[in-house]
Amino acid sequence: MTEPSSKKSKMSALAQLKNFTVVVADTGDFETMKKYKPTDATTNPSLILAAAKMPQYKDLISKALKLAVANGKTIEEQTEEAMDNLVVLFGTEILSLIPGRVSTEVDARLSFDKEASIAKAIKYIKMYEKAGIPKERVLIKLASTWEGIQAAKVLEQEHGIHCNLTLLFSLYQAIACAESDVTLISPFVGRILDWHVANTDKKSFEPLKDPGVQSVTNIYNYFKKFNYKTVVMGASFRNIGEIKALAGCDLLTISPKLLEELELSNEPLTEYLTVKNGKASDLNKIEIDEAKFRWEMNEDKMANDKLSEGIRNFAADSRKLEKILTEMLSKIN
Repeated sequence: MTEPSSKKSKMSALAQLKNFTVVVADTGDFETMKKYKPTDATTNPSLILAAAKMPQYKDLISKALKLAVANGKTIEEQTEEAMDNLVVLFGTEILSLIPGRVSTEVDARLSFDKEASIAKAIKYIKMYEKAGIPKERVLIKLASTWEGIQAAKVLEQEHGIHCNLTLLFSLYQAIACAESDVTLISPFVGRILDWHVANTDKKSFEPLKDPGVQSVTNIYNYFKKFNYKTVVMGASFRNIGEIKALAGCDLLTISPKLLEELELSNEPLTEYLTVKNGKASDLNKIEIDEAKFRWEMNEDKMANDKLSEGIRNFAADSRKLEKILTEMLSKIN
């Protein structure tokens, strides 16, 4: 028997969304996870940097610094160790609060270095395993450059390490990931909207017409039509309208502010993305190799701009965090 719509509307939008989609917390803040009870969580250098400045994480940082001093000889080695320990310690704490997986990001400065990305990912997994965390509960997060995707392919196929490919703005990036059997992709929504607002005459969009929403919908439908096992996690939202328009997506990673807005809203949600709709979509199979990937990225100014900008910004935040840790280590030494 179907539940009456009036009763459904009494559920928060967040509760309704959890019926269609796996909700992921896009934060490094533990209190948010306790409050909204997401299945998974994802972090990035910007979120770790923000959390590292909060007094409640002082003990975690102290632990990372002590481990760094014990394992590094020079200040440079200790700083790198402190960075690695901090992201894994955050991930370990997060996993004590959620039932699912945490995404741990490889330094964006390695985005064009396949071998270094592989080495860093393996190091993270070993550190998690030493802390008693099985690799099945960790997603290694890499930028969706050609090199990042190829690193993920090796990690998935040769090491059984699951990956989350981020900074993804085009169907061609998505297809390259799916062809490499990547576990999960994070196509961005809000940053695509930002680009269109900044670079076109149109300054506002209805949720279903939002270019970021349309991009993720197209990727989701393509994956379902051609039976890829890679799952889609929409990311980078500017408003809850975008989130509601992607209800039904495999996963959605949502900031604390927007989680709160969804919790306070009780408007009925529609499941827009479904496997059935994806399989019925009018999409043609696209063959892709490195040359095709690089050409299509070159031709897509939005995707090219936002990928480059995202890598630069994450790298800048990594450098800021590195500077903070170096100063702390200098005082210890």
